[in-house]
Amino acid sequence: MGAYGSAQSLAHLALEAETAGWDAIFVWDSVQVDLENRGNRATYDPWIALAAMAANTSRIRLGTMITPIARRRPWKLARETVTLDHLSGGRLILPVGLGAVEDGAFSKVGEELDRRIRAEKLDEGLEILAGLWSGQPFSFEGKHYQSQEMTFLPRPIQQPRIPVWVVGAWPREKSIRRAIHWDGILPVKMTADGQSLADDGYAQAGGMTPDDVREMKAYVDQRRTLDRSFDIILEGDTAGGDSARAAGIVRPYAQAGATWWVEAVWKFFYSDPGDVEVVRQRIRQGPPRVD
Repeated sequence: MGAYGSAQSLAHLALEAETAGWDAIFVWDSVQVDLENRGNRATYDPWIALAAMAANTSRIRLGTMITPIARRRPWKLARETVTLDHLSGGRLILPVGLGAVEDGAFSKVGEELDRRIRAEKLDEGLEILAGLWSGQPFSFEGKHYQSQEMTFLPRPIQQPRIPVWVVGAWPREKSIRRAIHWDGILPVKMTADGQSLADDGYAQAGGMTPDDVREMKAYVDQRRTLDRSFDIILEGDTAGGDSARAAGIVRPYAQAGATWWVEAVWKFFYSDPGDVEVVRQRIRQGPPRVD
């Protein structure tokens, strides 16, 4: 979800989502948003917002959607995520990716825009996060980041680490292999000429079909070596007022192997960016459920 209403309303919406039976709630990790020149949108810091949400809830999982490691200092991110993991009692999920360069914190402040370099920073940043989360002495010497030996305490409550979900471009092998090393993938379908079928990532299920999900899951299962569960996360929207129709949208993806459906609120962002009630209504309708 974006920044709807006041900063305080985010904590209230998290509690409403928990009460309505949602499994998780995610906030945008952005600094300054002006999508498609439609005017600035109210934007709040995700970590402060998530801290308020954690304090106001007890069960629901929390996270960003997504955190672009290339414009963050990995050691600062390690401290923020561990703090939030402890504050929430072990409920944090960390989805990561290259990020949207349209965010003013990329394009307007001199951050790196080159896709290849951002991908390199993502890989190095994830390695640093895992090393610092370990609670053991850790140093790093990379192309973009260097760190002398440090020990970060406390460790996260969640072990072996805070779950990390990685955006992956299907069927690009290098992109999918990056995600396989972590705990989940947020797939986006790419064409042979490198174009996204997801309309910049906002289309239903990232442009993935159930057959795409099934094929990707088989690819992951054949190559993954870590002995723990791996999530496939799709983002889209369903008919909140029609549970049968909503289930009909989600069911083919679940049967193909998807484990999470993230209900997108982009349409509310464009039509009623300041109207918290349209978001609250969708939250109260509850999540799509598949038997």
